[in-house]
Amino acid sequence: MQQPAVPELAHTHTRPIHWVATATALAGVIAASSVLQPDPATAVQPGRSAAEAPRAPGPAPDPADVTFPIDCGPVTVRVIKKATGDLDGDGSPETVAVARCDTAMGTPPNGVYVLTRGRVPGADPRVVATLVRPAERLNVAELGVRAGSVTATLLGYSSREVPNCCPDERRRTTWTWRDGRFTSTDAGTAFGA
Repeated sequence: MQQPAVPELAHTHTRPIHWVATATALAGVIAASSVLQPDPATAVQPGRSAAEAPRAPGPAPDPADVTFPIDCGPVTVRVIKKATGDLDGDGSPETVAVARCDTAMGTPPNGVYVLTRGRVPGADPRVVATLVRPAERLNVAELGVRAGSVTATLLGYSSREVPNCCPDERRRTTWTWRDGRFTSTDAGTAFGA
């Protein structure tokens, strides 16, 4: 057997301490890379200002963080239903909230509002559309967001003489975002609801 021309070097044989040192170095690199992240992208499409830039996808707005345009006097506003989904096709979900005055008596009318997150991170969500005003004296029996549209079953009154306890009209309504606003379609009115 012929001897190698180069004498054996001590560092060419791996020992357990070499594996420990390698694992420690690798763990340090991974830890440093998780702390040092690049800044988020801030690109804006040509012709748009930063305020008009699309929002990054995130959670749907929380109705608890919104001031609704309802005058309830000394009582608070209560959200009784909500649904979420992307209504305007920007990739970020909106929230549709049904709110009313939180009274112990009667059946207060409902308002239906579309909420969106602020464009600036950390900004409170805001009301961007009112689909049903409380002055319309309607109540919402069902609410949903499907395929980018808001659907609701509304209970109403055929005249001012009909008591608040007993709505006598029922209609199914769908709102869809078109040309920068919500348009509605009614699926008919049924009496004796």
